Amino acid sequence: MATPSLSDDLAFALRLADAADAESLPRFDRPGLSSRTKADRTHVTEADLAAERAIRDLIAEERPGDAIFGEEFGASADAPRRWIIDPIDGTANYLRGVPAWGTMIALEIDGAVRAGVVSMPAMGRRWWAAEGLGAWTDAAERRGADGAGDPRRIAVSRVAELEHASISFQSIGQWRDAGRLDALLDLQAAVWRDRAYGDVWSYMLLAEGRLEFVGEFDVKEYDVAAAAAIVREAGGRFTSFEGEEALATGSAVASNGLLHDEFLSALHGRGDE
Repeated sequence: MATPSLSDDLAFALRLADAADAESLPRFDRPGLSSRTKADRTHVTEADLAAERAIRDLIAEERPGDAIFGEEFGASADAPRRWIIDPIDGTANYLRGVPAWGTMIALEIDGAVRAGVVSMPAMGRRWWAAEGLGAWTDAAERRGADGAGDPRRIAVSRVAELEHASISFQSIGQWRDAGRLDALLDLQAAVWRDRAYGDVWSYMLLAEGRLEFVGEFDVKEYDVAAAAAIVREAGGRFTSFEGEEALATGSAVASNGLLHDEFLSALHGRGDE
C-alpha cells in the first residue's frame, strides 16, 4: 500500500471526525446517558466509548498499518504513523449539557504531529490543519449536502504587548494543584483580560486570533496533540510550561508566538511550588 499524502491523511481525519460526531452528537443532552468514574476520578460516558470505537474501526479498515493511541482504549502496537485520539474532550461539560466539548484527532508521523482535527458538533464548528497546508475552520450550517463547506483560513493574533493580551487558563484548581497558582495570578495582573473558556475550545480561540495564551497542567498527549497541530499551523507556538516542544510533558503553554517567551518569563518569575 502506498504511503498516503498529508492532504489525503487530513481528508481521512475529517472523515474520522464525521464518524465520531455521528456517535457523540445524538447522545448529547439526552436522558439516560450511561457513565462511570475512571480510576483517575474523571468520567467516561457511553458516547466517549462509542466515538472512539467508531474512529478505531475506520482506521483499522482503511489504515490497518497505523498505530492508535486513544484515551479510552489505550495504545496499539508501535508504528511510524500513529493516530492520537481524544473521543470527547470536555466530558464533564458533555455530562452537564454544556456544548463546549469536542473530538480531537491527530496524526503523528515519525514522532512529530503532522495533522490535527478538532470537531465540536454541539457548537456546529470544526477546525483542522496539516503541516504546510494551513489551519482552517468552518461552521456546520455552511456545509452542503455532500459535507463540503466554505472553509476559512485562520491565523493567530498579532498582539505583541503583554498588557494587550487575552488569556485562558482552564481552571484555578488545576494551577493550584500544580503549585503554580501564584504564577497564574502574576500573569493575570500583567495582561488585559483573563477567562477560563476551558478544554479544547480555548486552543481553537487562540488559533483564530481571539486569545494570545492558553495554559494548563495534568494533560496527556491525546488532550493536546490535535490542538498543537492546529495552533502551530496557524502561526502560534505550543510548548510545555518549561518551554519544551514535546507534547508528553504533562503541561501545555500555547500562544500566538510573538508573546510566547514573554509569557514563559512571566510565569517563571514567581512560583508557589
